[in-house]
Amino acid sequence: MTAPDPRADFPALAPRADAPPLHYLDSACMSLVPSPVLRAMEEYYREFPGCAGRSLHRFAEEVGRRYEAARAGFARYLGRPDPAGIVFLRNATEAINLVAQGLPWRRGDRVVISDREHNSNLVVWQRLAAERGIRIEIVPVPDDGPFDPAALEPALAKGVRLVSLFHTSNLDGRTLPAREIAERAHDHGALVLFDGCQAAPHEPVPLDRWGIDFYAVSAHKMLGPTGTGVLAADPVQLGGLRPLLLGGETVERTTLDGYVLRPPPHRFEAGLQNYAGVIGSGAAIDYLERLGPDVLRARPLALNRAVSRALADEPRLRRLGPSDPADRPSIFAFALDGVDCHDAALFLDEGHGVMVRSGMNCVHSWYDRHGLSGSVRASFYLYNDATDAAALVEGVRELLTRVPARGTSGTSGATTGSPPRRASGRRRSAGSRAAAARSARPRGRAGRGRAASAGGSG
Repeated sequence: MTAPDPRADFPALAPRADAPPLHYLDSACMSLVPSPVLRAMEEYYREFPGCAGRSLHRFAEEVGRRYEAARAGFARYLGRPDPAGIVFLRNATEAINLVAQGLPWRRGDRVVISDREHNSNLVVWQRLAAERGIRIEIVPVPDDGPFDPAALEPALAKGVRLVSLFHTSNLDGRTLPAREIAERAHDHGALVLFDGCQAAPHEPVPLDRWGIDFYAVSAHKMLGPTGTGVLAADPVQLGGLRPLLLGGETVERTTLDGYVLRPPPHRFEAGLQNYAGVIGSGAAIDYLERLGPDVLRARPLALNRAVSRALADEPRLRRLGPSDPADRPSIFAFALDGVDCHDAALFLDEGHGVMVRSGMNCVHSWYDRHGLSGSVRASFYLYNDATDAAALVEGVRELLTRVPARGTSGTSGATTGSPPRRASGRRRSAGSRAAAARSARPRGRAGRGRAASAGGSG
């Protein structure tokens, strides 16, 4: 790191000439990337742009060394003593699919999921149910209060092949008791898979000590580049999976009559790999480890507490998830009565420089059951500070002043309102007024861009 405050290590947050400050509160979707990670990736292309495991020259040898060093880094951070359990993939979605498609399912086998899983941990099971006849058992998670692992018992008693759950929810930031869940599942002979995308960025996870068989993460949520993910698996259980892809690097040898697979993890890493992405992800792990878990946890929680207190008395704000910020430390998700969620996100961006997520956060099933067209999600990470929290609070308050209540959460609202509450010295964008006015559209018409075309689906 180049400064005690990690914020200085993130070029995207550097002050910009003739532009107001930016407040990035969308790290649950994608984190920003620090300079050490960018340098590591550039170094690959500039200094040793070779192919690992194929050629024997110095470039190839250096790529191979750094690639395996990144594997060892993820194993260390995720509590896997044996790096052979770390498989590099494109993202957590591919990691979940590797487990789902790789297990030898039989018709009637059961998988347990929750009622608020990311699409990556829902759709693949629905397809397997349609194609292979597996059965999906859905366990509800309370909207507030802790999840009791005993709630799994009725499903587990039926005989379950796999329990596949989020570790920390991208919907509302709650965390499930992974160790206790794994113990109950194993007591019934079931394997356990966790989607760790929202948990691992905030603290190391002792997977072996907790007895977790499979754990999926995406590097782009933990300071790394896009297009790189990891399946952190128990090596024994990993060896029982069928590879998704076969080809170069997955085999020891081939003949015209057959082939012999390499041992894990290499049999799952087909073709030329994303070397720059893996090396950059390894640098991201090093960065997180230097900061330490206290920094990773404490700053997001402090900011979430500040925002939660400041907006607690807003009658038109419906918070999603547990009431105590300690139970959702990195995420503040909400819907505003009378304001379309996409319009709210555009208003915050254009008028206050606050970047948040809007839509259904890839959990369509939950929003559908609750009658919501979407929500706004602010997510906090290690580079955020008090100015980011203050800008979010100011923007939400001004939006509620501009657009009076009408209808229910997620519907459109009126265009007239009281004069806006302004902060001294802040330049307002014309788009700020336009975004507020757009909330007058009939329900069902979305905002601009890709989020609009998908209904804010992702």
